[in-house]
Amino acid sequence: MVTTPQPIRIGVMGTHSTGKTTLLRRIEMELRGHGIPVARTGRLGKRAAFAGLPKMQHHTAASTEWVIAQGIADEIAATRPNPEPIQVVLADRAVWDALAYFHAAEQWRQETPDPPERERLRLLASTQAPKYDVLLATVLDETLPVENKHDYDARYRALVDHHTHALLAEDEIPHQRVTSDPDNQARAVEHALQLCLNQTTA
Repeated sequence: MVTTPQPIRIGVMGTHSTGKTTLLRRIEMELRGHGIPVARTGRLGKRAAFAGLPKMQHHTAASTEWVIAQGIADEIAATRPNPEPIQVVLADRAVWDALAYFHAAEQWRQETPDPPERERLRLLASTQAPKYDVLLATVLDETLPVENKHDYDARYRALVDHHTHALLAEDEIPHQRVTSDPDNQARAVEHALQLCLNQTTA
């Protein structure tokens, strides 16, 4: 029986309006320019809201579980063999992203965390750790303005950034920090591109 190689998975996570989608779009354009078939997942927050689930500082354990499970399902579906074999899956919001938003929401609401529930969600997210070949974590730059169309709570946004990097450090998850510096962003794109080129042409 012939087995199909698993696609390379590149995930991005970080607080809102820190360039996650733009970063993945740049990587996608580079990969497509080299003729590499790519699939991109995303829009989990909007889809959760459409399903009637709370988001942002109102994020709950239930909405967190939905986002994690839907993200896992989306990444699996993106590996479809038709119409052409996908070689790279770009995940806009890797699974730990939902945990960071949830932990930040609890802190923003000044709620006492439920350790068993937190651990259950963390274990669910951790099952996906081996699947990511590259994990990029954007870093909040509070000196940059946020688009006017977004009504974000600045404190909550900063809390998500804190919990994003705290989770990655606590679980010793390999990742690359991506700041607002253009050279740093270019290096992140180049790193992802070279890994994909090396593995898809090997």
